[in-house]
Amino acid sequence: MKFLQTPFSIGVAELPNNIFYAPLAGCSDFPFRRMTCRYRPGIVYCEMVKIDALIRNDANTYRLLDYSPDMHPIGAQICGSKPGIAASAARIIEDLGFDVIDFNCGCPVDKVTKDGSGSGMLRQPEMIGEVLSQVIAAVKIPVTVKIRAGWDEMSINAPLITRIAEKAGAKAIAIHGRTRAQGYKGPANWDHIRDCVEAADQIKVIGNGDLFDASSIQRMFAYTGCDAALVARGTMGQPWIVEDAIRGLSGKAPLERGVAFLRASLLEHFEAIVQYQNERQSLLDFRRVGCWYLKRCEGARSLRAELNRAATTSEVFRLIAQFPWESLSLSKEPVFAET
Repeated sequence: MKFLQTPFSIGVAELPNNIFYAPLAGCSDFPFRRMTCRYRPGIVYCEMVKIDALIRNDANTYRLLDYSPDMHPIGAQICGSKPGIAASAARIIEDLGFDVIDFNCGCPVDKVTKDGSGSGMLRQPEMIGEVLSQVIAAVKIPVTVKIRAGWDEMSINAPLITRIAEKAGAKAIAIHGRTRAQGYKGPANWDHIRDCVEAADQIKVIGNGDLFDASSIQRMFAYTGCDAALVARGTMGQPWIVEDAIRGLSGKAPLERGVAFLRASLLEHFEAIVQYQNERQSLLDFRRVGCWYLKRCEGARSLRAELNRAATTSEVFRLIAQFPWESLSLSKEPVFAET
């Protein structure tokens, strides 16, 4: 069984490899993609957008879809429970130049599921097929779908939805190994991903859940037999995880990434934020992103606290320059930040 595939195809889209970076609401913004794309994941996605907001030309929604030419291959993820407008939304995404459209049927948050969107779609699997059919008929680019194992442990239906998505013409399906009821609690059950691999005929199966380092990505490929891996929270504070995974799957030794490397990456990410956001939003983003990078650092609590109190971006850069980074050490175990 061949785990790493370079290149890897989803329909007519040829991707550099089969390790993908998931869309993370409130996290995978333009600066985030600026950092991650330099390490060449198979594809990176913009944050999820609602089809209703696309149709009404909401400016904030369109800004979530910002990308630069060097970010290709780039994917857009849409969500919504209205088949009647799905095709129009899909054509908007295609016209914006995206390489892949993903339909989200996995987001567990209440504000998304309350109208039947996101993982709310798991309760009406035939509707997933209907929306996918509308989207696929409207565009030429490949369409994929992301789901969870089921609404709860009593209603596991990921294999059924895999077959429905394949019949509708979706080129790939990503399965998060948790139910909607779990949220992000407890371990992801990779058995559900393996069951979808067995249920699939032509559709490609993408595994997702608890991928926080190169080792876990290798284990998922070996355990489930999935075609590709989708890394979500594991990308936060380590945009290079795809490079680590590719080296591991190729039998190469891991690169040494010490405190100095982490500091340089943090600074680069902060600079990308300043170039994209205004001062106030930059400060807010600094607090979030700083936590991602520093969570693995033992002895960084005082720096995190100072960054959170900083009143200007200039002060943030001064604090980073003056901090004794040589006093820090990195945790050997994978550590991830909360979304």
